[in-house]
Amino acid sequence: MFLYNTARRAVEKFMPLSPPLVTLYSCGPTVYDHTHIGHLRTYCTVDILKRVLSYFNYRVKHVMNITDVGHLTDDADRGEDKLEKMALTEKKSVWDVARFFTDHFFVSTDLLGIVCPDIVCRATDHIPEMIALITRLSQKGYTYETEEAVYFDTKKFKNYGQLTGQSSDEKKVGARDKVIIDPFKKNPTDFVLWFKRMGKFQNHTMHWDSPWGDGFPGWHIECSAMSMKYLGATIDIHAGGIDHISVHHTNEIAQSEGATGKQFVRTWFHAGFLMVNGHKMSKSKNNFYTIDDIKKGGFDPRALRYLYVQSHYRSALNFTWDSMEAAVNGYRSLREAVHALKKQTERVSLSQEKLSHLDDLRNKFANALSNDLQLPEACAVVWEIIKSNIPSCDKYDLIIECDRVLGLGLEDTKEEMIPEKIYTLAQKREEARKKRDFAASDKLRREIEERGYYIEDHEDKFIIKKK
Repeated sequence: MFLYNTARRAVEKFMPLSPPLVTLYSCGPTVYDHTHIGHLRTYCTVDILKRVLSYFNYRVKHVMNITDVGHLTDDADRGEDKLEKMALTEKKSVWDVARFFTDHFFVSTDLLGIVCPDIVCRATDHIPEMIALITRLSQKGYTYETEEAVYFDTKKFKNYGQLTGQSSDEKKVGARDKVIIDPFKKNPTDFVLWFKRMGKFQNHTMHWDSPWGDGFPGWHIECSAMSMKYLGATIDIHAGGIDHISVHHTNEIAQSEGATGKQFVRTWFHAGFLMVNGHKMSKSKNNFYTIDDIKKGGFDPRALRYLYVQSHYRSALNFTWDSMEAAVNGYRSLREAVHALKKQTERVSLSQEKLSHLDDLRNKFANALSNDLQLPEACAVVWEIIKSNIPSCDKYDLIIECDRVLGLGLEDTKEEMIPEKIYTLAQKREEARKKRDFAASDKLRREIEERGYYIEDHEDKFIIKKK
Protein backbone atom coordinates (compact mmCIF):
# COMPACT_ATOMS: atom_id res chain seq x y z
CA MET A 1 0.00 0.00 0.00
CA PHE A 2 1.29 3.48 -0.94
CA LEU A 3 0.34 6.81 0.69
CA TYR A 4 1.41 10.38 0.16
CA ASN A 5 3.54 11.52 3.09
CA THR A 6 3.44 15.29 3.56
CA ALA A 7 6.74 15.20 5.44
CA ARG A 8 8.55 13.80 2.40
CA ARG A 9 6.26 15.36 -0.20
CA ALA A 10 6.07 12.04 -2.02
CA VAL A 11 3.96 8.93 -2.37
CA GLU A 12 5.81 6.16 -0.56
CA LYS A 13 5.27 2.62 0.60
CA PHE A 14 3.35 2.57 3.85
CA MET A 15 5.28 0.73 6.55
CA PRO A 16 3.75 0.76 10.06
CA LEU A 17 5.98 0.36 13.07
CA SER A 18 4.42 -2.87 14.36
CA PRO A 19 2.28 -4.49 11.65
CA PRO A 20 -0.49 -5.49 11.44
CA LEU A 21 -1.21 -2.78 14.06
CA VAL A 22 -1.58 0.75 12.66
CA THR A 23 -1.75 3.65 15.11
CA LEU A 24 -3.78 6.55 13.71
CA TYR A 25 -4.34 9.95 15.29
CA SER A 26 -6.62 12.48 13.63
CA CYS A 27 -7.23 16.08 14.64
CA GLY A 28 -10.81 16.38 15.81
CA PRO A 29 -13.12 19.40 15.98
CA THR A 30 -12.80 22.53 18.05
CA VAL A 31 -16.32 22.50 19.42
CA TYR A 32 -17.15 26.21 19.40
CA ASP A 33 -19.37 26.21 16.30
CA HIS A 34 -21.20 23.93 13.88
CA THR A 35 -19.13 21.44 11.92
CA HIS A 36 -19.27 22.52 8.26
CA ILE A 37 -19.06 20.44 5.09
CA GLY A 38 -15.39 21.37 4.61
CA HIS A 39 -14.54 19.79 7.96
CA LEU A 40 -16.71 16.81 7.04
CA ARG A 41 -14.72 16.20 3.87
CA THR A 42 -11.60 15.71 6.01
CA TYR A 43 -13.39 13.41 8.46
CA CYS A 44 -14.81 11.35 5.56
CA THR A 45 -11.32 11.06 4.08
CA VAL A 46 -9.88 9.81 7.36
CA ASP A 47 -12.80 7.39 7.68
CA ILE A 48 -12.06 5.96 4.23
CA LEU A 49 -8.35 5.74 5.03
CA LYS A 50 -9.23 3.69 8.10
CA ARG A 51 -11.56 1.46 6.07
CA VAL A 52 -8.87 0.95 3.42
CA LEU A 53 -6.33 -0.08 6.04
CA SER A 54 -8.82 -2.61 7.43
CA TYR A 55 -9.53 -3.82 3.87
CA PHE A 56 -5.82 -4.63 3.55
CA ASN A 57 -5.95 -6.55 6.85
CA TYR A 58 -4.34 -3.97 9.10
CA ARG A 59 -5.66 -3.59 12.64
CA VAL A 60 -6.26 0.11 13.20
CA LYS A 61 -6.24 1.86 16.56
CA HIS A 62 -7.78 5.27 15.92
CA VAL A 63 -7.66 8.16 18.38
CA MET A 64 -9.32 11.55 17.81
CA ASN A 65 -9.35 14.58 20.10
CA ILE A 66 -12.09 17.05 20.95
CA THR A 67 -10.64 20.53 21.47
CA ASP A 68 -12.77 22.19 24.13
CA VAL A 69 -10.25 24.71 25.49
CA GLY A 70 -7.20 26.70 24.40
CA HIS A 71 -7.81 27.18 20.66
CA LEU A 72 -7.56 30.91 20.02
CA THR A 73 -9.15 32.85 17.17
CA ASP A 74 -5.66 33.19 15.70
CA ASP A 75 -3.39 30.17 15.37
CA ALA A 76 -0.36 32.29 16.29
CA ASP A 77 -1.53 32.61 19.94
CA ARG A 78 -3.36 35.88 19.43
CA GLY A 79 -7.01 36.71 19.93
CA GLU A 80 -9.64 35.17 22.18
CA ASP A 81 -10.33 31.58 23.13
CA LYS A 82 -12.89 30.39 20.55
CA LEU A 83 -15.12 28.69 23.12
CA GLU A 84 -15.06 31.64 25.50
CA LYS A 85 -16.01 33.99 22.65
CA MET A 86 -18.95 31.80 21.56
CA ALA A 87 -20.11 31.37 25.15
CA LEU A 88 -20.34 35.16 25.53
CA THR A 89 -22.18 35.48 22.22
CA GLU A 90 -24.67 32.73 23.09
CA LYS A 91 -24.92 33.73 26.77
CA LYS A 92 -24.18 30.13 27.77
CA SER A 93 -21.44 28.45 29.76
CA VAL A 94 -18.39 27.23 27.86
CA TRP A 95 -19.24 23.71 29.00
CA ASP A 96 -22.73 23.96 27.47
CA VAL A 97 -21.30 25.34 24.23
CA ALA A 98 -18.76 22.51 24.02
CA ARG A 99 -21.40 19.88 24.75
CA PHE A 100 -23.86 21.26 22.17
CA PHE A 101 -21.36 21.46 19.30
CA THR A 102 -19.78 18.10 20.19
CA ASP A 103 -23.23 16.54 19.83
CA HIS A 104 -23.75 18.32 16.51
CA PHE A 105 -20.40 17.01 15.28
CA PHE A 106 -21.32 13.39 15.96
CA VAL A 107 -24.81 13.77 14.49
CA SER A 108 -23.13 15.07 11.32
CA THR A 109 -20.59 12.24 11.13
CA ASP A 110 -23.25 9.61 11.81
CA LEU A 111 -25.35 10.89 8.90
CA LEU A 112 -22.33 10.49 6.63
CA GLY A 113 -21.62 6.95 7.79
CA ILE A 114 -18.34 7.87 9.48
CA VAL A 115 -17.23 5.20 11.93
CA CYS A 116 -16.52 6.59 15.40
CA PRO A 117 -12.82 6.46 16.45
CA ASP A 118 -11.78 3.82 18.97
CA ILE A 119 -10.91 6.55 21.45
CA VAL A 120 -12.38 10.06 21.56
CA CYS A 121 -10.50 12.22 24.05
CA ARG A 122 -11.48 15.67 25.29
CA ALA A 123 -8.73 18.15 26.01
CA THR A 124 -10.28 19.19 29.32
CA ASP A 125 -10.06 15.59 30.55
CA HIS A 126 -6.28 15.45 29.98
CA ILE A 127 -4.87 18.53 31.71
CA PRO A 128 -2.51 16.47 33.96
CA GLU A 129 -0.94 14.83 30.88
CA MET A 130 -0.38 18.25 29.31
CA ILE A 131 1.22 19.64 32.46
CA ALA A 132 3.50 16.59 32.63
CA LEU A 133 4.56 17.06 29.00
CA ILE A 134 5.29 20.79 29.48
CA THR A 135 7.31 19.93 32.60
CA ARG A 136 9.32 17.42 30.58
CA LEU A 137 10.03 20.03 27.88
CA SER A 138 11.03 22.53 30.55
CA GLN A 139 13.50 20.07 32.07
CA LYS A 140 15.05 19.57 28.63
CA GLY A 141 15.51 23.32 28.13
CA TYR A 142 12.94 23.88 25.38
CA THR A 143 10.77 26.37 27.25
CA TYR A 144 10.90 29.83 28.74
CA GLU A 145 8.44 31.67 30.93
CA THR A 146 7.08 35.21 30.75
CA GLU A 147 4.57 36.99 32.95
CA GLU A 148 1.82 35.90 30.55
CA ALA A 149 2.69 32.39 29.41
CA VAL A 150 5.06 29.45 29.06
CA TYR A 151 6.51 29.28 25.54
CA PHE A 152 8.26 26.68 23.42
CA ASP A 153 11.52 28.17 22.15
CA THR A 154 11.58 27.23 18.45
CA LYS A 155 15.25 28.25 18.13
CA LYS A 156 16.12 25.33 20.39
CA PHE A 157 14.52 22.78 18.00
CA LYS A 158 16.86 22.16 15.09
CA ASN A 159 14.38 21.07 12.41
CA TYR A 160 11.53 23.42 13.23
CA GLY A 161 9.31 24.04 10.20
CA GLN A 162 10.51 21.04 8.22
CA LEU A 163 6.96 19.73 7.62
CA THR A 164 6.16 22.86 5.60
CA GLY A 165 9.11 22.35 3.27
CA GLN A 166 10.76 25.49 4.63
CA SER A 167 13.86 25.78 6.74
CA SER A 168 13.52 27.20 10.22
CA ASP A 169 15.08 30.51 9.10
CA GLU A 170 12.70 30.85 6.12
CA LYS A 171 9.72 30.27 8.38
CA LYS A 172 10.99 32.91 10.80
CA VAL A 173 11.55 35.43 7.98
CA GLY A 174 7.94 34.92 6.89
CA ALA A 175 6.77 35.62 10.44
CA ARG A 176 8.86 38.74 11.18
CA ASP A 177 6.17 41.27 10.47
CA LYS A 178 3.61 39.63 12.71
CA VAL A 179 2.57 41.55 15.78
CA ILE A 180 3.91 40.05 19.00
CA ILE A 181 1.51 40.89 21.80
CA ASP A 182 3.63 39.50 24.64
CA PRO A 183 6.67 41.86 24.71
CA PHE A 184 8.80 39.11 26.25
CA LYS A 185 8.13 36.55 23.52
CA LYS A 186 11.54 35.85 21.98
CA ASN A 187 10.72 34.71 18.44
CA PRO A 188 7.60 35.18 16.28
CA THR A 189 7.38 31.40 15.73
CA ASP A 190 7.53 30.55 19.46
CA PHE A 191 4.21 29.17 20.64
CA VAL A 192 2.34 28.98 23.93
CA LEU A 193 2.32 25.77 25.95
CA TRP A 194 0.48 27.24 28.92
CA PHE A 195 -1.50 30.51 29.22
CA LYS A 196 -1.51 32.17 32.62
CA ARG A 197 -4.80 33.51 33.96
CA MET A 198 -3.84 37.17 33.77
CA GLY A 199 -4.03 40.11 31.40
CA LYS A 200 -6.58 39.43 28.66
CA PHE A 201 -7.16 35.96 30.12
CA GLN A 202 -7.60 36.99 33.77
CA ASN A 203 -11.31 36.07 33.63
CA HIS A 204 -10.90 32.91 31.59
CA THR A 205 -13.63 30.51 32.74
CA MET A 206 -11.73 27.26 32.21
CA HIS A 207 -8.57 27.15 34.29
CA TRP A 208 -6.42 24.72 36.31
CA ASP A 209 -3.57 24.88 38.80
CA SER A 210 -0.09 24.25 37.40
CA PRO A 211 3.58 24.75 38.32
CA TRP A 212 3.39 28.06 36.38
CA GLY A 213 0.26 29.31 38.06
CA ASP A 214 -3.45 29.18 37.43
CA GLY A 215 -4.21 28.95 33.72
CA PHE A 216 -5.01 26.73 30.74
CA PRO A 217 -3.13 24.86 28.00
CA GLY A 218 -2.25 26.06 24.54
CA TRP A 219 -3.94 24.31 21.63
CA HIS A 220 -0.88 22.53 20.24
CA ILE A 221 0.24 20.77 23.43
CA GLU A 222 -3.15 19.08 23.71
CA CYS A 223 -2.77 16.83 20.66
CA SER A 224 0.77 15.78 21.57
CA ALA A 225 -0.19 14.88 25.13
CA MET A 226 -3.27 12.88 24.13
CA SER A 227 -1.73 11.07 21.15
CA MET A 228 1.26 10.01 23.26
CA LYS A 229 -0.97 8.80 26.08
CA TYR A 230 -2.99 6.48 23.88
CA LEU A 231 -0.64 5.65 21.00
CA GLY A 232 2.91 6.05 22.31
CA ALA A 233 5.83 8.29 21.39
CA THR A 234 5.76 7.41 17.69
CA ILE A 235 2.54 7.01 15.72
CA ASP A 236 2.14 5.52 12.26
CA ILE A 237 -0.25 8.09 10.76
CA HIS A 238 -1.28 11.56 11.85
CA ALA A 239 -4.22 12.91 9.80
CA GLY A 240 -5.85 16.29 9.42
CA GLY A 241 -6.59 19.12 7.00
CA ILE A 242 -3.85 20.88 5.05
CA ASP A 243 -4.59 24.09 6.97
CA HIS A 244 -2.92 22.49 10.01
CA ILE A 245 0.45 21.90 8.33
CA SER A 246 2.17 25.25 8.80
CA VAL A 247 1.36 25.90 12.46
CA HIS A 248 -0.46 23.21 14.43
CA HIS A 249 1.25 20.11 13.07
CA THR A 250 4.60 21.86 12.83
CA ASN A 251 4.34 22.74 16.52
CA GLU A 252 3.20 19.24 17.44
CA ILE A 253 6.36 17.81 15.90
CA ALA A 254 8.61 20.25 17.75
CA GLN A 255 7.15 19.68 21.22
CA SER A 256 6.69 15.90 20.81
CA GLU A 257 10.15 15.17 19.44
CA GLY A 258 11.67 17.68 21.82
CA ALA A 259 10.18 15.75 24.74
CA THR A 260 10.91 12.19 23.58
CA GLY A 261 13.88 12.47 21.22
CA LYS A 262 11.99 10.10 18.90
CA GLN A 263 10.27 10.53 15.54
CA PHE A 264 6.73 11.67 16.30
CA VAL A 265 4.93 10.61 13.11
CA ARG A 266 5.93 8.20 10.36
CA THR A 267 3.31 9.30 7.79
CA TRP A 268 1.59 12.69 7.70
CA PHE A 269 -1.76 12.42 5.91
CA HIS A 270 -3.57 15.61 4.88
CA ALA A 271 -6.86 16.19 3.07
CA GLY A 272 -7.35 19.09 0.65
CA PHE A 273 -9.65 22.09 1.04
CA LEU A 274 -13.30 22.20 0.13
CA MET A 275 -14.15 25.49 -1.56
CA VAL A 276 -17.66 26.86 -2.16
CA ASN A 277 -18.20 28.40 -5.60
CA GLY A 278 -14.45 28.90 -5.79
CA HIS A 279 -14.22 30.74 -2.46
CA LYS A 280 -13.21 29.83 1.07
CA MET A 281 -16.19 29.00 3.25
CA SER A 282 -17.19 31.92 5.46
CA LYS A 283 -20.29 33.03 7.33
CA SER A 284 -19.66 36.60 6.15
CA LYS A 285 -19.86 35.39 2.53
CA ASN A 286 -23.06 33.49 3.29
CA ASN A 287 -21.51 30.27 1.95
CA PHE A 288 -21.06 28.42 5.24
CA TYR A 289 -22.90 25.10 4.92
CA THR A 290 -23.49 22.31 7.41
CA ILE A 291 -25.09 18.88 7.14
CA ASP A 292 -28.33 20.58 8.20
CA ASP A 293 -28.24 22.70 5.04
CA ILE A 294 -27.73 19.57 2.95
CA LYS A 295 -30.80 18.01 4.53
CA LYS A 296 -32.87 21.19 4.20
CA GLY A 297 -32.09 21.12 0.50
CA GLY A 298 -33.76 17.71 0.35
CA PHE A 299 -30.48 15.88 -0.26
CA ASP A 300 -29.45 12.54 1.22
CA PRO A 301 -26.31 13.16 3.36
CA ARG A 302 -24.72 10.04 1.85
CA ALA A 303 -24.89 11.80 -1.53
CA LEU A 304 -22.50 14.39 -0.04
CA ARG A 305 -20.13 11.54 0.76
CA TYR A 306 -20.56 10.36 -2.84
CA LEU A 307 -19.56 13.87 -3.97
CA TYR A 308 -16.43 13.74 -1.80
CA VAL A 309 -15.20 10.47 -3.34
CA GLN A 310 -15.52 11.83 -6.87
CA SER A 311 -12.21 13.66 -6.45
CA HIS A 312 -8.82 12.70 -5.05
CA TYR A 313 -8.55 13.47 -1.35
CA ARG A 314 -5.50 15.73 -1.79
CA SER A 315 -7.13 17.85 -4.50
CA ALA A 316 -9.16 20.94 -3.71
CA LEU A 317 -12.86 20.22 -4.22
CA ASN A 318 -15.23 22.98 -5.29
CA PHE A 319 -18.72 22.61 -3.84
CA THR A 320 -21.69 24.09 -5.70
CA TRP A 321 -25.37 23.26 -5.46
CA ASP A 322 -25.17 22.09 -9.08
CA SER A 323 -22.38 19.65 -8.19
CA MET A 324 -24.46 18.50 -5.23
CA GLU A 325 -27.43 17.90 -7.52
CA ALA A 326 -25.22 15.90 -9.89
CA ALA A 327 -23.91 13.84 -6.96
CA VAL A 328 -27.48 13.17 -5.79
CA ASN A 329 -28.43 11.92 -9.26
CA GLY A 330 -25.33 9.73 -9.49
CA TYR A 331 -25.87 8.34 -6.02
CA ARG A 332 -29.56 7.67 -6.70
CA SER A 333 -28.68 5.79 -9.91
CA LEU A 334 -26.09 3.74 -8.04
CA ARG A 335 -28.54 2.83 -5.28
CA GLU A 336 -31.21 1.86 -7.79
CA ALA A 337 -28.77 -0.33 -9.70
CA VAL A 338 -27.62 -2.04 -6.49
CA HIS A 339 -31.21 -2.56 -5.35
CA ALA A 340 -32.07 -4.19 -8.69
CA LEU A 341 -29.15 -6.58 -8.18
CA LYS A 342 -30.21 -7.25 -4.59
CA LYS A 343 -33.61 -8.51 -5.80
CA GLN A 344 -31.96 -11.13 -8.03
CA THR A 345 -31.57 -14.04 -5.60
CA GLU A 346 -30.83 -16.85 -8.04
CA ARG A 347 -27.24 -18.08 -7.90
CA VAL A 348 -25.51 -19.85 -10.76
CA SER A 349 -22.22 -21.63 -11.09
CA LEU A 350 -19.58 -19.28 -12.51
CA SER A 351 -17.50 -20.29 -15.50
CA GLN A 352 -13.73 -20.00 -15.23
CA GLU A 353 -13.90 -16.96 -17.50
CA LYS A 354 -16.38 -15.17 -15.25
CA LEU A 355 -14.48 -16.14 -12.11
CA SER A 356 -11.39 -14.61 -13.68
CA HIS A 357 -13.34 -11.46 -14.58
CA LEU A 358 -14.60 -11.21 -10.99
CA ASP A 359 -11.05 -11.46 -9.65
CA ASP A 360 -9.82 -8.88 -12.17
CA LEU A 361 -12.45 -6.36 -11.01
CA ARG A 362 -11.66 -7.01 -7.34
CA ASN A 363 -7.94 -6.52 -8.01
CA LYS A 364 -8.64 -3.36 -10.00
CA PHE A 365 -10.55 -1.92 -7.05
CA ALA A 366 -7.80 -2.89 -4.61
CA ASN A 367 -5.10 -1.39 -6.87
CA ALA A 368 -6.94 1.93 -7.00
CA LEU A 369 -7.06 2.04 -3.21
CA SER A 370 -3.47 0.94 -2.68
CA ASN A 371 -2.17 3.74 -4.92
CA ASP A 372 -2.70 6.63 -2.48
CA LEU A 373 -6.50 6.17 -2.31
CA GLN A 374 -7.51 6.85 -5.90
CA LEU A 375 -11.18 7.04 -4.94
CA PRO A 376 -12.59 8.25 -8.29
CA GLU A 377 -10.96 5.20 -9.90
CA ALA A 378 -12.39 2.95 -7.19
CA CYS A 379 -15.88 4.37 -7.82
CA ALA A 380 -15.46 3.80 -11.54
CA VAL A 381 -14.71 0.14 -10.81
CA VAL A 382 -18.01 -0.16 -8.92
CA TRP A 383 -19.86 1.04 -12.03
CA GLU A 384 -17.79 -1.35 -14.13
CA ILE A 385 -18.95 -4.20 -11.88
CA ILE A 386 -22.59 -3.14 -12.36
CA LYS A 387 -22.21 -3.14 -16.15
CA SER A 388 -20.29 -6.42 -16.31
CA ASN A 389 -21.77 -9.75 -17.49
CA ILE A 390 -21.17 -11.40 -14.11
CA PRO A 391 -24.36 -12.89 -12.54
CA SER A 392 -26.35 -10.43 -10.42
CA CYS A 393 -25.76 -12.11 -7.05
CA ASP A 394 -21.99 -12.11 -7.54
CA LYS A 395 -22.07 -8.48 -8.69
CA TYR A 396 -24.02 -7.54 -5.59
CA ASP A 397 -21.64 -9.36 -3.25
CA LEU A 398 -18.61 -7.68 -4.83
CA ILE A 399 -20.21 -4.22 -4.73
CA ILE A 400 -21.03 -4.61 -1.02
CA GLU A 401 -17.42 -5.69 -0.44
CA CYS A 402 -16.29 -2.48 -2.17
CA ASP A 403 -18.79 -0.36 -0.24
CA ARG A 404 -17.32 -1.48 3.07
CA VAL A 405 -14.49 0.84 2.02
CA LEU A 406 -16.47 3.62 0.32
CA GLY A 407 -19.11 3.76 3.07
CA LEU A 408 -22.00 4.77 0.82
CA GLY A 409 -24.57 2.60 2.61
CA LEU A 410 -25.36 0.52 -0.47
CA GLU A 411 -26.19 -2.58 1.57
CA ASP A 412 -29.10 -0.67 3.09
CA THR A 413 -30.77 0.01 -0.26
CA LYS A 414 -34.46 -0.65 -0.36
CA GLU A 415 -37.37 0.24 -2.59
CA GLU A 416 -38.91 3.49 -1.48
CA MET A 417 -42.63 3.26 -0.70
CA ILE A 418 -44.43 5.82 -2.82
CA PRO A 419 -47.34 7.39 -0.87
CA GLU A 420 -50.75 6.33 -2.12
CA LYS A 421 -51.75 9.96 -2.74
CA ILE A 422 -48.77 10.46 -5.08
CA TYR A 423 -49.48 7.21 -6.92
CA THR A 424 -53.15 8.24 -7.41
CA LEU A 425 -52.11 11.64 -8.82
CA ALA A 426 -49.60 9.92 -11.13
CA GLN A 427 -52.30 7.57 -12.44
CA LYS A 428 -54.67 10.50 -13.10
CA ARG A 429 -51.86 12.29 -14.92
CA GLU A 430 -51.16 9.23 -17.04
CA GLU A 431 -54.86 9.04 -18.00
CA ALA A 432 -54.86 12.75 -18.93
CA ARG A 433 -51.70 12.26 -20.96
CA LYS A 434 -53.24 9.37 -22.90
CA LYS A 435 -56.29 11.57 -23.63
CA ARG A 436 -53.85 14.28 -24.82
CA ASP A 437 -55.23 16.62 -22.15
CA PHE A 438 -51.85 18.24 -21.66
CA ALA A 439 -53.10 21.13 -19.53
CA ALA A 440 -54.50 18.70 -16.93
CA SER A 441 -51.39 16.50 -17.26
CA ASP A 442 -49.05 19.46 -16.57
CA LYS A 443 -51.14 20.63 -13.62
CA LEU A 444 -50.97 17.15 -12.02
CA ARG A 445 -47.25 16.92 -12.71
CA ARG A 446 -46.67 20.26 -10.91
CA GLU A 447 -48.72 19.08 -7.94
CA ILE A 448 -46.65 15.89 -7.75
CA GLU A 449 -43.41 17.90 -7.87
CA GLU A 450 -44.64 20.28 -5.17
CA ARG A 451 -45.09 17.21 -2.95
CA GLY A 452 -41.44 16.23 -3.43
CA TYR A 453 -41.68 13.66 -6.26
CA TYR A 454 -41.25 13.63 -10.02
CA ILE A 455 -42.33 11.45 -12.95
CA GLU A 456 -40.16 9.76 -15.55
CA ASP A 457 -42.23 8.99 -18.66
CA HIS A 458 -41.39 5.94 -20.75
CA GLU A 459 -43.02 4.56 -23.88
CA ASP A 460 -45.27 2.08 -22.08
CA LYS A 461 -45.01 3.11 -18.41
CA PHE A 462 -44.15 5.85 -15.93
CA ILE A 463 -41.79 5.75 -12.93
CA ILE A 464 -42.32 7.82 -9.78
CA LYS A 465 -39.18 8.99 -7.96
CA LYS A 466 -38.55 11.06 -4.87
CA LYS A 467 -36.72 14.32 -5.49
